[in-house]
Amino acid sequence: MKRLQFNVETDGFYGTWYENQKKSEYAMIGLFGDDPNDYMAKCGAKWLHKHGVNCMAMSPGKKDYSHVNCPLERIETAIKWLKEHGNKKIGIMGMSTAGMHSLAAASYFPDITLTFGITASDFVWQGFEQGKKDGCKEWPVPNASTLSWKGEPLPYMPFVYQHPEYWQKIQEETKGSGDFIRSTNLFIDSEKARPHTEEEMIKIENIHGKLILVGADDDGLWEAGKYVRRMDERLKNRPHNCEYEAVAYKYGTHFVLPEGLLRIALPVGLKFVLRFMFKSAKEHPDECEETRKDIDRRFSKAIKEWIEEN
Repeated sequence: MKRLQFNVETDGFYGTWYENQKKSEYAMIGLFGDDPNDYMAKCGAKWLHKHGVNCMAMSPGKKDYSHVNCPLERIETAIKWLKEHGNKKIGIMGMSTAGMHSLAAASYFPDITLTFGITASDFVWQGFEQGKKDGCKEWPVPNASTLSWKGEPLPYMPFVYQHPEYWQKIQEETKGSGDFIRSTNLFIDSEKARPHTEEEMIKIENIHGKLILVGADDDGLWEAGKYVRRMDERLKNRPHNCEYEAVAYKYGTHFVLPEGLLRIALPVGLKFVLRFMFKSAKEHPDECEETRKDIDRRFSKAIKEWIEEN
């Protein structure tokens, strides 16, 4: 797979260009995880290549899943490079925190005309860091957002728990849950602490082209299904620029990725691995698999139609 590396210092963003061997004029920005060179990013690029598009994998930094005032301008800079290098259509896909990042970016940049928001929240979060600090693996950063624009933090939902209680609450919820990590109560309690302001909500009505939102009610990290329904209601009640699908599944866990993408990552034993990560995947393996297959069908169909449109 042909690769080209980009760095913030020299190029304005951190990412890796995975060019499709079959010449393509279509590119997806893939926000797949900790690093654009890690295993999941490569698997995401392979899945996109199978669907006839190029991939620009991106992340905030090298082997870094912290999100502290990450500039949306980096996505804008990547879009500019993609357009200058023969890509006439640009999409974006992201999961988890990166799902929120993807929606926010698509709401700012009309050049993005295909958006996949996977387990995405409909609001911007307080910034957080990952690493090691006082025995904690993650902690919120005071007075910081996950995202920024023109040098200013975007308005955000503050977490009700701060360091070190934030991580302690996650550990408490995870213990004995059957999931490798759970943080639902962190988000539920933060939403209860004060109503969301309109400023911190992502303006998904500004997204152009095609938008697909997916999440599951058995997601143990946050209420992904609820967020999908809330975004559906927002779009029903506001003028919007996109054609959209908002699908909240009963089962699927936090890993509501296309089945084909996960099969590239784990060609053998996918169900076996997921059952050790999520209790729901152990109790409802067939239902979770059907969710992933349905997402694969939806995303594949959307990419095909996107390519074929004039």
